[in-house]
Amino acid sequence: MSTTTKPAPAAAPRISDRWLGFIILGILALTWGSSFILIKKSLTAYSATQVACLRLSITALALFPVVWARRREVEWQRWRMFLAVGLLGTAIPAFLFSFAQQRVSSSVAGMLNTLTPLFTLVLGIVFFQAKVIWAKVAGVILGLAGATVLILLGQKGGLSGSVAYSMLIVVATVCYGANLNIVATYFGNTNSLTLSAVSFTMVGIPGLIFLLTGTDFLHRLSTQAGALTGLGYVAILSLGGTVIASVLFFHLVKKTSAIFSSTVAYLMPVIALGWGVLDGETMTVFHLAGIALIMAGVYLSRR
Repeated sequence: MSTTTKPAPAAAPRISDRWLGFIILGILALTWGSSFILIKKSLTAYSATQVACLRLSITALALFPVVWARRREVEWQRWRMFLAVGLLGTAIPAFLFSFAQQRVSSSVAGMLNTLTPLFTLVLGIVFFQAKVIWAKVAGVILGLAGATVLILLGQKGGLSGSVAYSMLIVVATVCYGANLNIVATYFGNTNSLTLSAVSFTMVGIPGLIFLLTGTDFLHRLSTQAGALTGLGYVAILSLGGTVIASVLFFHLVKKTSAIFSSTVAYLMPVIALGWGVLDGETMTVFHLAGIALIMAGVYLSRR
């Protein structure tokens, strides 16, 4: 009696790590590059303070289960450092961007956000003993020149808005740069998701309390037209741009490299510009020149 062996079912086609890396990179660029238009849309229904508090609150509520599940793993004696990461990496920039985008277009906000890696380098050299490489220093100077063009000359096209409000975004990128240096210096052996969850929750819970007790959020939510839509924009910004994107970014770094992952900084302003143009914002040669200088500076600083 003969038996026949059934052929094994064909394996499902598998995306290579290389192509998966490009897919994740594209998702991150689209997600983070869309943050600025989402802030702009949220401000049509809520105040700048409420938008910032909502971002912090929704993120904290989403990540609190992670904190609870990993509470025994957290080095709570380092709470001041966790708080510093939460303030510099999330809370302070959330308020600065919300207030700035009352008078600054989403396109320019996305362009100026590209200063983050440049300030990361500057602060690393000044305060964290990072090695001085003159090509990187030249990149910083070039990037700052581009920011100056955007802020001072970009107004000729009616896109940039107030110089003072634009400077709020510059300060936010300084905060991001300081935060990245702190994480690299003091949290090299800490799980990235744990670090994010603890630091976000530490600033998000007070943000939630202030939102509910110190603002008219509940009244606006129940009475103002477009309030639910605005809340939806902030929810997408918080859950997509912070929670999900962070997990994807950490996965991308592990599967590819930090250098490849960092190229998302080159793609974000393109997405921000695209959303701005679709929303009726205009661009001039000064904006193109400014972003070109900033991107060239970022390229030099990462060589």
